Amino acid sequence: MKRLLSAEKSDDGVVLTVHWEGGHRARFHAMWLRDNAPDPATRSPTNAQRLITLHDIPADTTIADATVSNDMLSVRFAPEEKTVAFPSGWLRDHAYDVRAGNGTGWTSPDLEIWDGQFDVLRVTGNYQNVHDDADALKDWLAGVRCYGFAKLTDGPVASGALLDVASMFGYVRETNYGKWFEVRTEVNPTNLAYTGLGLQAHTDNPYRDPVPTLQILYCLENSAAGGDSQVVDGFAAALRLRAEDPRGFDLLTRYCARFEYRGAGDVHLVSRKPMIELTPDGELAVIRFNNRSTAAITDVPFDDMAGYYAAYRRLGEIIDDPAMAVGFKLQPGECFIVDNTRVLHGRSGYADSGGTRWLQGCYADKDGLLSTLSVLEQTCLEDVA
Repeated sequence: MKRLLSAEKSDDGVVLTVHWEGGHRARFHAMWLRDNAPDPATRSPTNAQRLITLHDIPADTTIADATVSNDMLSVRFAPEEKTVAFPSGWLRDHAYDVRAGNGTGWTSPDLEIWDGQFDVLRVTGNYQNVHDDADALKDWLAGVRCYGFAKLTDGPVASGALLDVASMFGYVRETNYGKWFEVRTEVNPTNLAYTGLGLQAHTDNPYRDPVPTLQILYCLENSAAGGDSQVVDGFAAALRLRAEDPRGFDLLTRYCARFEYRGAGDVHLVSRKPMIELTPDGELAVIRFNNRSTAAITDVPFDDMAGYYAAYRRLGEIIDDPAMAVGFKLQPGECFIVDNTRVLHGRSGYADSGGTRWLQGCYADKDGLLSTLSVLEQTCLEDVA
């Protein structure tokens, strides 16, 4: 990392410009620096939560003085006459003085986009290793963050084992389906997943708000002919649509679709969200695609409905393209996890005659996974240091 060289305040003290080796510089507002001061009177030393409100900071806060020493920035704020030290690395990591304009549909540098050529072995871990070894768990979770899915092999063939997978990083999200649900054929099923029909690659529960952000599917039996699993990178599909039809991509991000599910008599779930969701600065954030659960779309103006449906159709065609899908047949004791806001999953049809297919599924959320991963990565850095 480049060394911190100097800092100078503007004449009115409202802006501080910081310089590093190599010609890099960044500007910071006095109010922003004061609000983010890391001193123990501003932030709790134990949990880093802020101890003051913005109202506690004088509205006329300015920078009275700033000096650099030993790769640290020392800032004295007026009118409080409070001096705070900022580490150089923290300033670099949190600099907001960058040029805007990543373009609509940009993705985080933490993610890698993939298609049907992706090698599943890159994100396949051994159940016992991941369970017992922190480094193996860290690598497996990092794969989920980067690619949106991962597999585990050689796990116990036992009902409820999927809950142990979820407990490695977080917590199960209990829904109307229970803590977990059985994925096998039923008489008069409440969901088409409980049949032998093939299922188009989809995201789960788009009718729920908030949607579960992770799903685990765990195999207990899979001797039936067919029933192969497949996963598709929904971000890759969305970006392909953007390249082919920018206006269609824009329509699917600009207008809400509607999703609905009626299960047993006491369950009726409805959500109104876009199929492709962007953050305000254009980052690709969420894919919602589930033909079975899409209700009548009524939030698109008449003049845009034809174009919207053309884009909806084309997105489905891209998702169905075999070149986009990674396929595999789960064996008993194997499971896979998907980021349900990004990666679509589906299966080929199967017949019960001559074999059985029995999976169990459950939901969890990314906040737990990312929290666990962050702690593991920080521990690794501290061990290296």
